[in-house]
Amino acid sequence: MTLLSRRHLLALGVGAWSAAKFRSAMAAAETATADAGTEVHGISAFGDLKYPADFPHFDYVNAAAPKGGVFSFIPSGRAYNQSYFTFNSLNAYILKGEGAQGMDMTFAALMVRANDEPDAMYGLAAKSVQVSPDRLTYRFTMRPEARFHDGSKLTARDAAFSLNALKTKGHPLIVEQMRDMVKAEAPDDATVVVTFAEKRGRDVPLYVAGLPIFSQAYYANRPFDESTLDTPLGSGPYKVGKFEVNRYIEFERVKDWWGADLPVARGSFNFDIVRYEFYRDREVAFEGFSAKNYLFREEFTSRVWATRYDFPAVKDGRVKLETLPDDTPSGAQGWFINIRREKFKDSRVREALILAFDFEWTNKTIMYGAYKRTHSPFQNSDMMADGPPGPEEFKLLEPFRGKLPDEVFGEPFVPPVSDGSGQDRALLRKASQLFTDAGLPVKDGKRLLPNGEVFQIEFLIDEPSFEPHHARYIKNLEILGIAATLRIVDAVQYRARVEDFDFDMTVERFSMSATPGDAMRPFFSSQAAATKGSYNLAGISDPVLDMLIEKIIGAGNRADLTFACRAFDRVFRAGRYWVPQWYRANHPIAYWDLFAHPEKPPRYSGGVGAPENWWSDPIKAAKVEAK
Repeated sequence: MTLLSRRHLLALGVGAWSAAKFRSAMAAAETATADAGTEVHGISAFGDLKYPADFPHFDYVNAAAPKGGVFSFIPSGRAYNQSYFTFNSLNAYILKGEGAQGMDMTFAALMVRANDEPDAMYGLAAKSVQVSPDRLTYRFTMRPEARFHDGSKLTARDAAFSLNALKTKGHPLIVEQMRDMVKAEAPDDATVVVTFAEKRGRDVPLYVAGLPIFSQAYYANRPFDESTLDTPLGSGPYKVGKFEVNRYIEFERVKDWWGADLPVARGSFNFDIVRYEFYRDREVAFEGFSAKNYLFREEFTSRVWATRYDFPAVKDGRVKLETLPDDTPSGAQGWFINIRREKFKDSRVREALILAFDFEWTNKTIMYGAYKRTHSPFQNSDMMADGPPGPEEFKLLEPFRGKLPDEVFGEPFVPPVSDGSGQDRALLRKASQLFTDAGLPVKDGKRLLPNGEVFQIEFLIDEPSFEPHHARYIKNLEILGIAATLRIVDAVQYRARVEDFDFDMTVERFSMSATPGDAMRPFFSSQAAATKGSYNLAGISDPVLDMLIEKIIGAGNRADLTFACRAFDRVFRAGRYWVPQWYRANHPIAYWDLFAHPEKPPRYSGGVGAPENWWSDPIKAAKVEAK
């Protein structure tokens, strides 16, 4: 059960099952769900549900897992206003402040995801939902046992208040993804009615059903959009415990939580204490783990994974190392180029920047050959374009012939493979020619912009561990006459500058969930390009991409969805909006041997299932203490 993704997660992605396998099941489920008066225990984008109404628990949990113990770790992802390195607010759903990690665990939602299905959701605070024949009205029936942590009843009025507040005052990304929600109303305490706009995004009801429910009474005399360290009144499996701003925050398991024995929660939320530790420096964070200052670590630095896990606790077995598979789409990571700035508007300039980066050298020299090159935001999925477009893609793209680069109708753009020297002369010559063709000549060794100024690029990051990955790239840009520099700022300044689009190039990674839909807009749409705080860092504003986003959102089955995504991918990659970096389809983890976990994380979790589905093992803990 995941109340809010732990990664910088886009509600996109693709189910790995074939579209053909889905069609008959989808049609039947969609029909049943759409029938007036039909009340169902779950919803999904296309109507397919794995679990029946009387299911006891999700298949990927240990329903008999014991409760107790402590789980501590450092953040491995972020959402909305959160940071990896700090926090100064307990309001994690607005733009202001640096929201604390883990606040999602303190709130219940109407429904929650099943992480072994592409996008299915099942009831938590809502026990069922009735969908109108036109699929524009969702009538949720609340569970009478739902309670806030102070014992007050959680009602439909709280749910309606929360959805309306998030739509008007929430983080811009939330507001954007709720644009197709018209209103939420509570005709009584037991029923919340959510109305959606015609042609609404397919995944909007799923997104809305997964948003946190706040107490209307709590906010009666408090501003909803205030950055504050006051603990909000929650209703989830945990409540805020001890914390120290910028250093750590603990969450205490609610021992009498009303939802603990529901099918969607059974076997999850097993630790008495979940603690987030915050470090400003990755090197210091690693030393903290080896000293047992926290207990679990997902390793994102290949050099550290290859060379540093040889300290005594690893050698004597007190610390375990595992590499867990990740079958979800790997998403996108790269240097995003801010094309709002005049110097980056020519796609030839952006392609030259791609040619200047030597991935093969970087992977071999800095990252121990652990990564593969990213080509697409749909990497590691069947929505990634490959080869010439098929007839279904042609049908979507043909109306725009003449307005799109010719390559869109052929092989999709793939970053070139270098000779691995770190300074591939052939690629640098090609990059230099592209700059010249774009009107950027070299004079006295300096690359000049059309206005005669020296071409300068500032790379903006918020952590020094990424500095070596920039060094060779910057050197190649200097060979091309570009005055390139690296600027490392603290997490607060970084977020402020990125939200204001005050950068030349910066690194971002976003992952995919199982089904693309309305959540693509904050990353790729023209509207998001002008929205402060959006994830459209490159400033992409392309009417063809806008149209293809709508095709993705409006797809009636997974086959059409996949074809629309492939067409989108071709156009996006032709735009050269980023310098693609790398990915790996697994999760290297290290942990002090105090825990047990299911054999394999669920396919669509996008992570390792910790701490939600792990549990404390007192026998292992005793052995660790004895060594």
